[in-house]
Amino acid sequence: MKRNLLLLFFTITISMSSQTKSKGFFDLSGPKRIWVIFHPFKAKKSLRISNETNKVSDSIKKTNLLDGDGNGGQVDAFRHAYWMARLRQEIGKSAARSLGKAHEKENYLTYKKRQLEDGTVPDEISSTMDLWNNEEGLKLIRKRSTVSQKSLIYKIVNAIKGGKMKIIKKDKEGNFLTCDGKKITPEELKGKWKNNKCLVASNQIP
Repeated sequence: MKRNLLLLFFTITISMSSQTKSKGFFDLSGPKRIWVIFHPFKAKKSLRISNETNKVSDSIKKTNLLDGDGNGGQVDAFRHAYWMARLRQEIGKSAARSLGKAHEKENYLTYKKRQLEDGTVPDEISSTMDLWNNEEGLKLIRKRSTVSQKSLIYKIVNAIKGGKMKIIKKDKEGNFLTCDGKKITPEELKGKWKNNKCLVASNQIP
């Protein structure tokens, strides 16, 4: 049994290392390592889709389709929805959702270690936003769907512009706001998992 597990870990490590700069399985966070153990044959596909998601989101950010905000804005919402939609398309709804949850658990560990995710320390409101947008992404497609990448992109963009997803409330300068419109200073946010940021519908941009 132990020999089989070691062989499994070694195989996953080699396959994942061949596609990313990551050193492999043992460099994943605990939550993602557990996900890989329970989904060993879906791990390689999920890594490919994750890399694809980052590339597509970076491309969308450079267009005027959305607000260009990858940290709590429409592009952030797009990234999570696209990731979940593509994962469901190739590995199924349950596996996709559980990987999304593992990612948010990883973000909490990142917060505890004060590491950066997209240039900022993760917080509770960002995690709530991500999980909401994950679910919206899962609704947009079925496993083995033949929907093209272009069609999926526009489905997600339309859902965002229709207010079906969530973003974090900001002013035109990019400052975070409370739900009653008051500016939140960086000092108020520093080192806090819970804060006064406000989630709004994804079509409510400044």
